[in-house]
Amino acid sequence: MTQTQSAPPATWSPPAPPAGTTQPAARTASRRNAIAQWFQGTPGRMRAFLILAAVASILFGIAAAQGHAQSSGALERAEANAAQLVRIQGIHTNLVSANADATNAFLVGGLEPPAQRQHFVDSMAAAARLISEASTAQPADQNVLGQLNTTLITYNGLIEQARANNRQGLPIGSQYLKDANAVLQDDSLPLVNALVQANEKRVEDEFDGVGHGTIWVLVGGLLALVVFGITLRWLARRTHRYLNLPIVVGAALILIVTIMGGVTLSSASSAASDTRSDSYAKTLALSTARIAAYDARSNESLTLIARGSGDAFDKAFNDAAAVVDDQLGKASGTTDGLQDLWSAYKDVHAEVRKDDTGGNWDEAVNKAVGTSKSGKDSVKTFTAFDTQSASQLQSTSEDVSSKLSDARGSIRLFGWLGLPIGILAALLVAWGMSQRLEEYR
Repeated sequence: MTQTQSAPPATWSPPAPPAGTTQPAARTASRRNAIAQWFQGTPGRMRAFLILAAVASILFGIAAAQGHAQSSGALERAEANAAQLVRIQGIHTNLVSANADATNAFLVGGLEPPAQRQHFVDSMAAAARLISEASTAQPADQNVLGQLNTTLITYNGLIEQARANNRQGLPIGSQYLKDANAVLQDDSLPLVNALVQANEKRVEDEFDGVGHGTIWVLVGGLLALVVFGITLRWLARRTHRYLNLPIVVGAALILIVTIMGGVTLSSASSAASDTRSDSYAKTLALSTARIAAYDARSNESLTLIARGSGDAFDKAFNDAAAVVDDQLGKASGTTDGLQDLWSAYKDVHAEVRKDDTGGNWDEAVNKAVGTSKSGKDSVKTFTAFDTQSASQLQSTSEDVSSKLSDARGSIRLFGWLGLPIGILAALLVAWGMSQRLEEYR
């Protein structure tokens, strides 16, 4: 019986890929080879330098635009934060002004002078308006400003209680007045001082940031010029042509914009620095002087209200007066005549203290409220200082805004040039390299 031999088992083979297709790995390798070939030889290196110089040009344009945005934004924010600081100090001034009116009017007894009462009402209304404006201008201050509003409601209520009792000749009125003064000093003004410190720091930070824009421009420009220099040197050695006009023009444009941008931004930074040390510093000094002057005025009245037991208020007057003298000295050159007006007020105050300590309390009060027949008038001399200092403060604060705005305007043209010049330089590089690449085709 013949045995038949069985066929070996069949083996499976993957189907052949369709014609015209390759495996992913082979396709990737093919692409890499194509890219490598594109950068091979002298034409390939030209393409590499073209890409490098074009990227450096674009980066320069971006750096120039960023430098402008950095300096312009810092100047704009410095101006806005300086204006906010003036608002906050305006709130402070109006509050201590109103308190000075309330304490001085309390000395009269019965119905206070209508003009003084109206000044109190106007000062509180101005403070409320500035609180609203400040809250809108700087959202970061809204929470503290809301707390300040709450304390002022309490303060106003205590003042009205003091007035009502004073009209009836009740001694408890003086206690309500002291309580109102305590609320202002212990609750309201610490919040105002916190706002002042926060906004002063914002202004200082922005002044410091104005000069950072110059760094962006110089670093971006120097980097691009180095790349252009290396590119031109390599081309000169390879092609024996020492000038590639389009690339040289591109490098010249970058050099011009770098110099122009550096000078322009440096000038703006210098202008901001001058404003910081001059108008801005004088604005702060004048504002602080006015606040301290009103504080002194309040303590003059509180000393008399205390009738022989006001040593603490008298000391507070002297401390506040020393602050006024110091701040007026810092604003020298702007405060023409202010020191004389303040000295005139202090001379009348010395007469008030002399009468009070000498046992002539009624005459001391008359001089403090402006009804003395001796011609010594604390109200008149203080009003003269108040009016003149307010006028000079407005002038210096407007000067700050004007100078910062002018500095920002001086760099506006540069902000429009940076990025377009960077793009143009990149196109010039492409044009210059294409001329050399044509020689290899």
